[in-house]
Amino acid sequence: MMMSDILDRLGDGPAAAILGLLTGVVFGVAAQRSAFCLRAATVEFARGRMGERVTVWLLTVSTALVWVQAARLAGLFRPEDARILAVPGSWSGAVVGGLLFGVGMVLARGCSGRLLVLAATGNLRAVVSGLIFAVAAQMSLHGWLAPARDAIARLSITPGGRNVDLLAGLGVPDWGGLALGLGFAALALALARRNRVGPRILVFGAGVGFSVALGWVATSALAQMAFDPVSVTSVTFSGPSANTLMFFLEPSPELGFDIGLVPGVFLGAFCAAGWAGELRFQGFHAESQMQRSMIGAVLMGFGAMLAGGCAIGAGVTGGSVFAATSWLALVAMWAGAMATDLLLDQRGAAQAGANR
Repeated sequence: MMMSDILDRLGDGPAAAILGLLTGVVFGVAAQRSAFCLRAATVEFARGRMGERVTVWLLTVSTALVWVQAARLAGLFRPEDARILAVPGSWSGAVVGGLLFGVGMVLARGCSGRLLVLAATGNLRAVVSGLIFAVAAQMSLHGWLAPARDAIARLSITPGGRNVDLLAGLGVPDWGGLALGLGFAALALALARRNRVGPRILVFGAGVGFSVALGWVATSALAQMAFDPVSVTSVTFSGPSANTLMFFLEPSPELGFDIGLVPGVFLGAFCAAGWAGELRFQGFHAESQMQRSMIGAVLMGFGAMLAGGCAIGAGVTGGSVFAATSWLALVAMWAGAMATDLLLDQRGAAQAGANR
């Protein structure tokens, strides 16, 4: 009844934007308080540790799987209606885009979602990198980089005009996705106990995963009631960053879930940081750091649009509905990030130490 009242009073677009705003606030608060970051997790893992950052990432992924698959079993959400499964996926785009995104997030010292959260706390490096990411994403979608993105994506496309549902493709029973999520959650809790991760981090890390399920269920409910077609989607930062940028540049922009999501994340992270006393301006420490961050942001923008999602969009949101290209992109992101940390940061640190 509440959803129908919102639709009657505001219309489809504004209602979707409000849902995006609320989902974004939940994500922003949880991500800021848990310091959730795929880049930090991959770097930690690349250096031979399974510490707090890996724990938080695994907890977030497992929580998203559990909530989304539970909603599916309860009839609150149909994964087959999700936009990421309803359109063709690209195997080649997932591999190449995932690798580029992984390289870029290590260079920029944060994935696109993490940069948005940091920007809300006063980190000027994240503000600059986030804006460049949004511009590169828009250029990859409709601008100068679009032909290259399209050419790479067309090298290998999923069959049947849709993405591949891993659960259906492998013949896994309906409860299999929930069982896998619970298994990952058990592993995350075991790591949390070993690493002495406190309850606050655990709760907010799980909150990031919950926000993904919230987005899926909310947009699914809206799509069933709305007069105009509404995409069933959830938290991601490649398309929404580009769309939000254009919203402020176009003369007659349209509201939607994406337009509410990015401001919601910023607002949630800002309020969480303010409550914790963590609002402070931070800038680039050196020119080389600025150059590195800018290059990384461009790679992330192009890579995310090519891979069909960013570290959140593909790695958590797409993975929670078992879109095959999302899981492939996630593996490629880990590989690209770990290789970059090994070849650039770890080797550079070793050489600097040897020269002293």
